[in-house]
Amino acid sequence: MTSATAAGGPPPPAAPKSRKSVTGTRKTVAALFLLPALVLLGALVVYPIGYSVVRSFYDQSGSGFAGFDNYEALFTDDGIRTALKNNVIWVVFAPTVATALGLIFAVLTERVRWGTAFKLVVFMPMAISMLAAGIIFRLVYDADPEKGVANAVWVGIHDTFAESSAFPKAHPGRESPLEAQSGGFITKATVQTGDTVTLPLVGVAPEQMPGDAKRAVSPQADPGMITGTTWQDFTRGKGVGTLGAPDATELGYPGMKIEAVKDGKVVESARAGADGTFSLSEKADGAQLRLPASNFKEPYNGLDWLGPSLVTPSIIGSYIWMWAGFAMVLIAAGLAGIPRELLEAARVDGASEWQVFRRVTVPLLAPVLAVVIVTLMINVLKIFDLVYIIAPGSAQDDANVLALELYRKGFSEDQPGIASAISVFLLLLVIPVMWFNIRRLRREVRR
Repeated sequence: MTSATAAGGPPPPAAPKSRKSVTGTRKTVAALFLLPALVLLGALVVYPIGYSVVRSFYDQSGSGFAGFDNYEALFTDDGIRTALKNNVIWVVFAPTVATALGLIFAVLTERVRWGTAFKLVVFMPMAISMLAAGIIFRLVYDADPEKGVANAVWVGIHDTFAESSAFPKAHPGRESPLEAQSGGFITKATVQTGDTVTLPLVGVAPEQMPGDAKRAVSPQADPGMITGTTWQDFTRGKGVGTLGAPDATELGYPGMKIEAVKDGKVVESARAGADGTFSLSEKADGAQLRLPASNFKEPYNGLDWLGPSLVTPSIIGSYIWMWAGFAMVLIAAGLAGIPRELLEAARVDGASEWQVFRRVTVPLLAPVLAVVIVTLMINVLKIFDLVYIIAPGSAQDDANVLALELYRKGFSEDQPGIASAISVFLLLLVIPVMWFNIRRLRREVRR
């Protein structure tokens, strides 16, 4: 045989090659290793999706074919329409604001020493669950300024510029010379120069009286003035004290505003001292004395963050608090990969820092920004935990989203057909976003 080959005869047939995968592993062995994963994928992903699609065409009992009735309910049911509208708000604003904040944080902390510590603090909310974040922000948005941080800050800012009344519950008592008018009170009779006027009020709890209030003093007559006293005409103890006259334990209303009104116009005004006394000049002769409504304005207690109008923006705010750190970390990684020569060249050419950021940094970060926004869009389409926990029962209908409505239809209202239709609809909403992301990643690989 050797001699035949040497003499130029045909070579012996080659031994058959075993079929192997690209990595050198036999395809049968590779398939066996992949089989458990494929079984789990089919049981946990493919089967639930297929069952949901089939179930969405059946009625509540599951025995009668409903056709597209369940899908029709997606656009006719008020609760689902509100959820769909809120999902649009979520998709538009939450990823955009979170990405914008992440970009700002990443750029501003790039050159500072404590940038790493700042990034750690901003990223820290990602370490807690949605459940914990929901509980935290349910407390943050508490309507009571003494409990809710948001209202405590808001009330503090408001009260810095607009002082609240110290006497919101004050009102005339029995046999009072005052009568109600436009939220305040006015004397029934006119006053003359040289008169003394008493304006007794009740209704303010002793512990709520201003700290600078002093013992009320009876007005002293002055021929050229109109003098008076306004005070808390109440003494504890049955039968104690004189009605309509200041007693030893009764306090004046410091800061109470008194206006002299003639023909509907204010001709003069004054404020009561710590002991409740006040005086008006002869301009007030023949006028009625009015305690305007501003004296009795309720204290400002902030905003109803979890009310119907603000509940969705408030919950979006809590989501941004959690996910801005995620956006910042990814953008900071992309920022580290930008060639510094390009930035320095732009500065040498005379570009300002804003122009460098807008015309060089942002365009170079466009692929990273697209990844962040698409990821957050997919995430907000599935948002459930924060809405379910933060929104109180009275406002949950106004804060409703598709994932929450799916849960409510499937479990609270026992309508599995409609719940399955919502789940299929959510899948259809996510698929285009995922397709866009996969296509973009493949395009990046080809580059």
